[in-house]
Amino acid sequence: MILHGYFRSSASYRVRIALGLKGLAWQDAFHHLRRGEQHDAAYRAINPQGLVPALEVDGTVLTQSLAICEYLDEIYPDPPLLPADPLRRARARAFAQVIACDIHPVQNLKILKRLRTLGHDQATIDGWARQVIEEGLEACAALIAAEDGPYCFGAQVGLADIMLVPQLFNARRFGARTDWPRLEAVETACLALAAFAHAAPESQLDAE
Repeated sequence: MILHGYFRSSASYRVRIALGLKGLAWQDAFHHLRRGEQHDAAYRAINPQGLVPALEVDGTVLTQSLAICEYLDEIYPDPPLLPADPLRRARARAFAQVIACDIHPVQNLKILKRLRTLGHDQATIDGWARQVIEEGLEACAALIAAEDGPYCFGAQVGLADIMLVPQLFNARRFGARTDWPRLEAVETACLALAAFAHAAPESQLDAE
């Protein structure tokens, strides 16, 4: 497997965690997002969106971090990334989608650049990003308030945790609040696991 990513990309971070939790080996292919390397023709041939991550596996290419994580869970079911109970599985997926669909996209580099071209100054852009992040994380904390720890949905680390930890990393880059006790406790539990530590941005070979 070849993982196309960038050390600071929270979406790439998610897939690195999932690969690590599954105990899988992969080769990294780095694309420096701030230099625009994701728009090179060679990479566009791999992922027409020009986004990371993309995972080359079994002669094909998978895109979108959530889809990649769920594919890995289906092909390598042990350890599972989703609860066995259908209702709790749906809740875990909903938690993951709050981050993937509602919080993270507004901090995507493409969106931030577009806001600058529309005339917004950096302080306004960063303030808007912080507001969206904080509103989303507050909702995330409420969604798992009644769940036992140490992870988002109990004793088994899973997809919700894979999504949460990179988003907290991203939140701090924008100076957003992260001080929800339940979220911080989950993060502490996750960062004690080798798969999370090895996937951290600062541990990547392309880290700056």
